[in-house]
Amino acid sequence: MIRTMSRINRRGFIKNSALALGAVAVSGCSGENEMMLYNEAAEKTRAVIDKNADLRDMVRYATLAANGHNTQPWKFRINKSTATILPDFSRKTPIVDPDDHHLFASLGCASENFAFTAEARGRPAEIIFNTQDHGEILIDLGNGKTNESEFFKAIPYRQCTRSEYDGKKVSVSDLKLLEKTAQVKGISLVLITEKEPMEKVLDYVIAANSSQIDDPAFVKELKEWIRFNPSQALETRDGLFSGCSGKPTMPTWVGNLIFRFVFTKDSSNDGYAKQIRSSAGIAVFVSDKNDKEHWVNAGRSYQRFALQATALGMRHSFINQPVEVAEIRPDFTKWLGAGDKRVDLVARFGYAPALPMSLRRPVEDVLV
Repeated sequence: MIRTMSRINRRGFIKNSALALGAVAVSGCSGENEMMLYNEAAEKTRAVIDKNADLRDMVRYATLAANGHNTQPWKFRINKSTATILPDFSRKTPIVDPDDHHLFASLGCASENFAFTAEARGRPAEIIFNTQDHGEILIDLGNGKTNESEFFKAIPYRQCTRSEYDGKKVSVSDLKLLEKTAQVKGISLVLITEKEPMEKVLDYVIAANSSQIDDPAFVKELKEWIRFNPSQALETRDGLFSGCSGKPTMPTWVGNLIFRFVFTKDSSNDGYAKQIRSSAGIAVFVSDKNDKEHWVNAGRSYQRFALQATALGMRHSFINQPVEVAEIRPDFTKWLGAGDKRVDLVARFGYAPALPMSLRRPVEDVLV
């Protein structure tokens, strides 16, 4: 980790930063055009599904699910009566997710989206986890009446909103509804809404986040998934576009130049402190067992929670650091009182305006 900069390095950095800012200023008009193209692509990606939608369009809705780093680590195989969601290990993140837990949770999120979409088009779905091979999710499709649930309607509007929220509390009735909606076999949801325990979660987030930022391999992997401008995001249609987090956009070469100086432990921890303290509460998803089937079910539970929150006008965002750092997860689990269960996912929730929507790869890129 870089702790200090020599006078020469600092002078060079300031000079390069000035050149970079000049380049950003010069490219202002082109940046506006790029953002317009980005927004058009996002609107098309999240267009409301047609009444006569086929399975390919159901796949499009499935890919709008939450997933780690927006890596979209899935493949789909479809026919008239079934759909299969397969893990795409070429899109794994081995540093932040060494056991592929987040990858399989992402598949669970996608399966829930697919099931709600199929039901809305008269194809009631049953989700089955196949423990054979690498772990696939089978979705059996039936025939029946259309049911456009509030969860289905929320799919194109759900997003992980990485901004400060307004601090407004969530009503008891809405909290109970979130808890009820998230019920999936083998998964329990812990809702934390009081200030003191939320501050304790923040302590764990800061400790784990600090550990991650001190790890050059983690920083390198994260940077590989960051998209600094609309053109870069449009080219890959994946990753973490800075504009979706309310961060400034800039030419890719500028982002690569200044990233390590801007992405510091202090600034990152300060940002998380503001975000968590402005949130209405924290949701923790816990599995009865630590295996792939339960990881998938944790993703299903989270997606149901996220869609219900969206339908209620709420925002949400992951703060998974305490479960991502192996040295910290046991202490966090003990504090939570989860015993020998697996603490899967941690998210904050509350109220805030929407940010720009993230992109997804074309359907043809995820079909096999």
